[in-house]
Order: sequence, then C-alpha cells, then structure tokens
Amino acid sequence: MGPEPSNRLPPSAWIAAARLTACVISGATVVSMILSTIILDIASNGINGIGLMVSIVMPILLGTPIMFYLAVGRQRLNLANAELARLASTDYLTACLNRRAFTLGVEQRLGAIDRQGPEAQGALLMIDADHFKAVNDRFGHERGDEALQLIADAIRSAVRAGDLVGRVGGEEFGVFLENADVETVRGIAEGIRAAITAQVFAPGGQVQPLSVSIGGATFAGAARVSDLFRLADARLYDVKGEQRGRVKLAAA
Repeated sequence: MGPEPSNRLPPSAWIAAARLTACVISGATVVSMILSTIILDIASNGINGIGLMVSIVMPILLGTPIMFYLAVGRQRLNLANAELARLASTDYLTACLNRRAFTLGVEQRLGAIDRQGPEAQGALLMIDADHFKAVNDRFGHERGDEALQLIADAIRSAVRAGDLVGRVGGEEFGVFLENADVETVRGIAEGIRAAITAQVFAPGGQVQPLSVSIGGATFAGAARVSDLFRLADARLYDVKGEQRGRVKLAAA
C-alpha cells in the first residue's frame, strides 16, 4: 500500500500561522492607535493614557485568537492542497511518480535542457521486470505488489538525488537522468539492475529471484520526449527479445 496522507500540521505550518497572526495583529494595533489618536484628538485634544491602553490592548485581545484560528486554517488548506497535488502525481503502490506526472516531469526537464545548449547530456531509461507474470501466477497479485515495491525501492536507491523515477506501466518503470554522460548513464543503469537482483524476495520462504531488463536512450543537447520514449522502448524490447536481465543503450 502507498503512504497514508496525514492531516496533522507540521511544526513549520504552526510557525507560519503564528508569524502571520503576529504580523496582522501588529498592523491592526498600529492602525488602531493611529485612528484612536485622531478620534480622541478631535474629541478631547489628545489621547490620554487610558485611551492609548485601550487602542493597544483591544485589538490584541480580540484579534489574536481569531486571526490565529484563520491562519491555522489557511495552513491546513495549504497542506491539504499540497497533499492532493502529491497524490495526483504519485503511484499509490510504489510511491513513484505516476505515468502522467513522470512524462510531464521529463518534458519540463527537457525544456530546461534545450536552453542549456548542446553541452547538456542525459538519458531516459525504461526498466521492465523480467517474467513478472510468473511471480503473480506463483504467489498471487498481493505478493506481486510487494515485489514491485521492492523493485521501486531498489531503483530509488541506485539513482541520484533529483533524478526522476516513475512507474509507467504494470511492471515497467522509467528513470530520467540529466547532467549525465554515456558512461555515467551506463553506470547508473547497471547499478539499478544490480540493486534489483540483490533484493531478497521470498514470500512464505520460497525464494523468487528478481531481475529487470533496461533499455535506454541517451541524448546530447535538445531532445523530444516522444523520441526518447520510442528509442528507449525499442532498446528494451531488443533486450527482452535477446537475453533478459541486461542493459542496452542507444543515442537519440
């Protein structure tokens, strides 16, 4: 199962609510003092001590709890919106990006890369679990889901911070690498393959080896997401048709 959403506010949200409350109450107090001075000046040629105290204390006593309540509500709304956005972009089972969010992320990264010029390098990897139907047939789909979670964890452990990881199909994952030459891409791809092979999957004490086939499309300079997906898929199918459990790359 994927991670459960939480309705509890983090400490940073409480701090933000308190800061907003303090700012608004401070502003209201200053406005109250100014208005009180003007009104009392007109009425009695100046604000007296009691009037000054009232102009300061009343906004604080009345406004602080109300404003803090509203500020906390705003933080809860921000947190809920952020959680909804996360859920909308996340695969519920593996906590990777879903296909739509992954594809959009790749498009955005490629748009930024286009502006960097021809020296920019990277790759799109397509990763498919080998003989996964046999896993589901032997152990059932619930255990198959556990295997997919292990595969997803292994992929995340083998990539760099900032690399995109998505689940793009039933047992198929995608990884987008930027600022990576061909040797770096191959090293990461082999690291993913080795990390998945090293996973221990033994439901009920019955060991079932896990392995993946990886096809990749490398690029230098401008590239289109459709071309990268098509080429990476083609190299993946080459591997699955020849000898599974390997990495095969091609330049876009």
